[in-house]
Amino acid sequence: MITLNVRLSTPRRLAAIAIALSVALPSLTACGDDSSNNAPSDANAPVTLTWWHNGNQDPALGVWQSIADAYHKDHPNVTFKVEPAQNEALKTKISVALQSPNPPSIFQQWGGGALATQVQSGKIMDMTPQTSSWISQLGAAAKGWQVDGKQYGIPYDLHVVGFWYRKDLFEQAGISAPPKTMAELNDAVTKLKAKNITPISVGSKDKWPDAFWWSYFAIRECSTQTVQDTVKNLKMDDPCWVKAGEDLKAFLATNPFQNAFLGTPAQQGAGSSAGLVANGKAAMELQGDWELPTMIPLTEDKQFASKLSWFPFPSVDGGKGDAGTQLGGGDGFSCSVKAGPACADFLKYVASTEVQTKLVQSNTATLPANPQAISALTDPSLKTVQEALNKAPYIQVYFDQALPTSVGQALNDAIADFFAGKGTPQGIVDAFTKAVANK
Repeated sequence: MITLNVRLSTPRRLAAIAIALSVALPSLTACGDDSSNNAPSDANAPVTLTWWHNGNQDPALGVWQSIADAYHKDHPNVTFKVEPAQNEALKTKISVALQSPNPPSIFQQWGGGALATQVQSGKIMDMTPQTSSWISQLGAAAKGWQVDGKQYGIPYDLHVVGFWYRKDLFEQAGISAPPKTMAELNDAVTKLKAKNITPISVGSKDKWPDAFWWSYFAIRECSTQTVQDTVKNLKMDDPCWVKAGEDLKAFLATNPFQNAFLGTPAQQGAGSSAGLVANGKAAMELQGDWELPTMIPLTEDKQFASKLSWFPFPSVDGGKGDAGTQLGGGDGFSCSVKAGPACADFLKYVASTEVQTKLVQSNTATLPANPQAISALTDPSLKTVQEALNKAPYIQVYFDQALPTSVGQALNDAIADFFAGKGTPQGIVDAFTKAVANK
């Protein structure tokens, strides 16, 4: 992965993420079980922790197992039952598990409004007492995994969404520099199509990649204050939200994506949107920084990373949003209330500089949550992403994660329908409003 000694603006970077996440957390009170009543009180008692994560392929698969093994070696009383799953399947499993009597001890957690929704199940451990002595090492970003000021999860990496692109295909099409404006992006699409190169891949089968497009147009058209107010108050009444859909409609009309993009998965197989870029079948993809390690098992080209670079989403002429604002988020883990003190201690270990550095160096994580591990970044493209993250005046968490779960899902569904030629720009806003009324 990447090494980056650029530490400028790191506190601002973390603060921006924290602000974006924290405005998404409505005031919720946990119901049901309480960790103090259900968790084992003896920290030295033998315990088996069931761990669900989305690293179901190497390198992440082996790295996470090695981290569990290393912790077990130093804490023989703690044994792990690691159960990796594909990302899309895992989200469904977690949702179902939180409605059961025995959810996993540790599970993948993306924070934001979705976490706030999950807390209502009463199944997630409040780790505030166990983390208060060390959580500050992660900076303000850890607040994204809080609800009502209580720590219900621990991040291990941070994310920014932007364009991964093939330098070789840009060169073939005569594109001398990454697009900085929508006019330049449209020009790049035209030049790539003229050379019979698929300009952009998208994994519309999974819906959430479609949402990145609408979300970026939204944060370019809407001011930061408008975005924050909408996430907090759940009112999408500014005309900028409809304008975002109009921008997306105009872009879709240029036919920038691969054939049959509606049936293309995002990350599964060489024919996925990630695989198309990794194998040189498409020139660009709007995706998160995680896409670089995601591509490793999708291509036989071991030099593919050297052919890639990254650029942020272009500016939108006339938009009220700051052109430097980025869309992002992060990955982390939560503990169930019955997991006991060993779970929180293990997540402290995962957040340590030692483990965070290992995650970065092994391509298991891209942008570490612990600022002390940023120096482990070495990949030039990921350094570019980190610099964009450092410079961003504000980072808006993906709307499907920032909003309450049912509202975020309704928004994703409406955007996916829009990609499929159904609905209108106003219809996306109406779907949001209807979901808020029914939540």
